[in-house]
Amino acid sequence: MNRITIIAALCAAFASVCPAVPVPVTVEKTADGYQLMRAGEPYFVRGAGGDGNLDRLAEAGGNSVRTWHFDGAERVLDEAQRNGMTVQMGIWIGHPRHGFDYSDRDAVKRQREMVREAVRTYKDHPALLSWGVGNEVELMSDPDLVFPELNELAKIVKSIDPNHPTVVVIAGGEPEKIRSFIEHCPDVDLLGVNSYAADIASVPGTLEASGYDGPYLVTEWGPRGHWQSPKTAWGAPLEQTSTEKAESFRMGYETAIASAPDRCLGSYVFLWGHKQEKTKTWYGMLLPTGETTQTLDTMTELWTGSPPAQRAPRIGEIRSPAAQGVVAPGEVFGASVRAGDPDGDTLGYQWVISNESQVISAGGDPERRLREYPELTLTAGPRATFRAPSQPGEYRLFVTVRDGTGRAATANTPFKVE
Repeated sequence: MNRITIIAALCAAFASVCPAVPVPVTVEKTADGYQLMRAGEPYFVRGAGGDGNLDRLAEAGGNSVRTWHFDGAERVLDEAQRNGMTVQMGIWIGHPRHGFDYSDRDAVKRQREMVREAVRTYKDHPALLSWGVGNEVELMSDPDLVFPELNELAKIVKSIDPNHPTVVVIAGGEPEKIRSFIEHCPDVDLLGVNSYAADIASVPGTLEASGYDGPYLVTEWGPRGHWQSPKTAWGAPLEQTSTEKAESFRMGYETAIASAPDRCLGSYVFLWGHKQEKTKTWYGMLLPTGETTQTLDTMTELWTGSPPAQRAPRIGEIRSPAAQGVVAPGEVFGASVRAGDPDGDTLGYQWVISNESQVISAGGDPERRLREYPELTLTAGPRATFRAPSQPGEYRLFVTVRDGTGRAATANTPFKVE
């Protein structure tokens, strides 16, 4: 048992009498590059963005979680500690695209005080790994406007908490953005890069070509983003199946994370949990009903070297006359999907039609859950039949395949009624 595990175990066992004792974390320059050190030992981040169900994440080989703000911070930190994990604690910093005015001195002053209070409150928790100073603050804005202030905030954090590094997270790896970070953020310890699907493969090369030779974390990565996806004739993005997403996860890890151990100090895959963003299944590694998908199988193998003993179902694309096509109001149509289970489990099929999201959002902005029409599913199974909605418009057909052990596969296709 190493020193980190011993500290976490002792403080968890004696939480009522053990005072908060910070575990020092540093970024060290080595002969080969950089190394994250925790309690004097090398620490490579095998993380996921999100919180809750951390026992399941730890069982899969995860050792850290990333949050975007400190709401519920004590609960997340305590749960991470109980599971021998760490937390990159996010501090949400105002975005110009959301209306934050960086020329407003009073607003900037209030934000700095918020940062000070958060750091004072949580700096000594033994599960704290690092501070995420903002997330994609520069998105749809001028990096030269926001990066100087992010650097000031990082300096504030480090003046209060010298034991944990600071991370500034950017959206994508555009060279001009990276060069602006280099110029304006000399006091930030780690660059965090959010990148999805095939774009992630270019991250190490782009950083090097842009003149950044420092350490970095891949702070968000995962399936093909809805903004990157092929679209129907009317503009609806095509979501990957859960099996295709698992393949994207493997590609991303191997090309941008495991390939650069001298500079990439780990990553946080997105998303440990679920959310409505374009669809209810696009980014979550867990379904709203709690099942995990093949993406977790893949991460377990990448983190531990071995696949899990129990695996999720595999799934192909939905086949239907309605798939990416047009049906008449009230028309009865069929659909089918091929799915299998590597463990031979009996599979159950749930189909549902929902409205299509009409939200044009960016940067993970909140979206409301869409209306579903379970009454339009007439028969279910590997082959199913449906009645099209009576109202013209854009819709999406979902299938969830469950194996009865808490694991599932998902696929969907957009269609139009007119």
